[in-house]
Parts: sequence; C-alpha cells; structure tokens
Amino acid sequence: MGAAGAKVVFSGRREAEGEETAKLIRDAGAECLFVQSDVSSEADVQALVQKAVFTYGKLDCAFNNAGIEPPTQVPLHKQPIEDFDKLMSINVRGLFLCMKSEIQQMLNQGAGVIVNNSSIGGLIAFPGMSPYIASKHAVMGLTRSAALDYAQQGIRINAVNPGLIATAMLDRLTGDQSNDSTAMVSMGRLGQADEIAQSVIFLCSDAASYITGQTIVIDGGFTAH
Repeated sequence: MGAAGAKVVFSGRREAEGEETAKLIRDAGAECLFVQSDVSSEADVQALVQKAVFTYGKLDCAFNNAGIEPPTQVPLHKQPIEDFDKLMSINVRGLFLCMKSEIQQMLNQGAGVIVNNSSIGGLIAFPGMSPYIASKHAVMGLTRSAALDYAQQGIRINAVNPGLIATAMLDRLTGDQSNDSTAMVSMGRLGQADEIAQSVIFLCSDAASYITGQTIVIDGGFTAH
C-alpha cells in the first residue's frame, strides 16, 4: 500500500514486529504509523481509527486482516469451547468492531473502501477446523450484508479469499505436511503474501469503482476442482 502511494496506518499486538514493519515501509519511501492494538477490544479499535484520522485527516481505505487459526484440528464435538470463543473474538467480533468504526468514519467523510480478509475456508470446508471455517463464512456474510447497507453512501466493501499462502500460519497448520498441501494447488505452488496484497490494492483503487459486495478468490486454482 505504501508503494502504491498510500499513507499507511497499521496495527498489531506485537510491538517488535510492528516497528520492524514500519521501518520497511519507511525505507520504501512511504509515510506510516504503527499503533499497537488488539482488534478484540472495542476501545483499541476506536482509538486506532481515531489515531489514523487525527494523523492523516481521513480514512480512504481499510484492509481488515487480523485472524488466528484453531490451535487444534479435531472434529467439532472435541473442540474446546475456550478455543472457539477466542477464535471468534478475533476473526468475527474483531472484524465487526473494525468495520463498525471504519464505516462510521467513512460515513462522516462521504466515501471509503473496506476490504476484508476471508479465506477459501469461507467458501469450502476442511475437516477438523469447524470454528475457523465458521468464522470465515461469517466474514463473507458481514462483507456482503454491509456492502448492501452502504452501497449508496459512497462506501464499497469487498473481500479477498486467499488459498494456501506461504505464511507462518500455514506452517503451523500443516507442519510437516506442507508438500502435501502444495500438491493440492492446481498451479503446483504456494501463494505469496504480495500476491494477496496486489488484489487488495486493486479493490481499494478507482479501477474497482463499480465493485462491491464481492470476493476475489486467490488460490492458484485450489477451489476450481
């Protein structure tokens, strides 16, 4: 986003990684601000949006990308309720809180774009991951419903559905089965984070001015089978 000309405000719970990312953005020649926050906290989310607007004057676009995976992969009747609650607090409640604050600001200024990060798990299912799959289906529902609510008020809301992307989360989910995972992808390789970012930038741009309530599936052909 910084390379595309945006002034970037981003957040996360881990301060060291946040400051490292901020340096990368600044080294690329862009302005940025890191705000340490937790999306499961309404106060944190409100403060994040307020800080962005105070610093740069408005909020043109937002990418809601916070999410966690299930700590265990077991059938539904064995899923600990504590794990379910924690996952939902980030993946669904956190996204809802972010959208709520972002939309309020975008209504105030008369325009804006939101992109939510879902997953191919919002379209299909995998065994042993019922809470995660439910959370990503919920992201799709929130995206589509909100898009209808604000389509005539200058706010576009879409989602991206990444497939198997080379991230630490995928490593934790697949463990030593990463080669098996790659074999399931039609293109024969894992996706890269930058390939997701390019689609997010497109959806935030004027090139996507007539797109709302939609999703872009970025999965190397995984779900085309």
